Amino acid sequence: MRACKKADDWMHFWDALGQLRNGDEMSNEDATPPSAEPELSSRESLITQDMHERKGIWAGERLSPPISESDIRKWAIATYWPERPPPIYWDADYAKTTRYEGIIAPPDFNPFAWPIERAHPHLRALGARRGGARTRGMNGGQTDTYGVPMRPGDIIRSRTRLRNWEEREGRLGLTLYTYTETEWTNQQSELVRRRISTGIRYRV
Repeated sequence: MRACKKADDWMHFWDALGQLRNGDEMSNEDATPPSAEPELSSRESLITQDMHERKGIWAGERLSPPISESDIRKWAIATYWPERPPPIYWDADYAKTTRYEGIIAPPDFNPFAWPIERAHPHLRALGARRGGARTRGMNGGQTDTYGVPMRPGDIIRSRTRLRNWEEREGRLGLTLYTYTETEWTNQQSELVRRRISTGIRYRV
């Protein structure tokens, strides 16, 4: 029905243009070609009011169990397998002779890796509805900044906030890029790690 209406509009325009060439008067309305209808669904912003309300606000705070030497040793063995892990991660006598003066954890050590309860998996493959529109999300990668190393006995505090976002046109149409910041600190409030994760969302 919409295609037929557009065709009729153009036929009306060309008929009016022919009248002008024959010396007949043509109104301004007749002389204006029909404009293309804007694709509102593809241009409508994916930024929500909830995002504005959550921007910059820390949330999701949690504390890890105390880190043990055994946790660090097992993590290092798994990370470096089948090679022997560096002794700084498991040999207390050697570690005392280093500038750290004791065992430290590998930079990628995760004290939250063994939760008692796990969150229900999010069915991202099925997409999501945002503002009435069906959208799909992708992981855009992450950037880590490291502070002091984790040590046996440390209790790590984790918190997360929506740091920023931007929208721009891409090959998938209007695309939303969100930047989420996760901060880890120890019991001395020293920065352990800061991660900036990029999320990508677009309409399907």
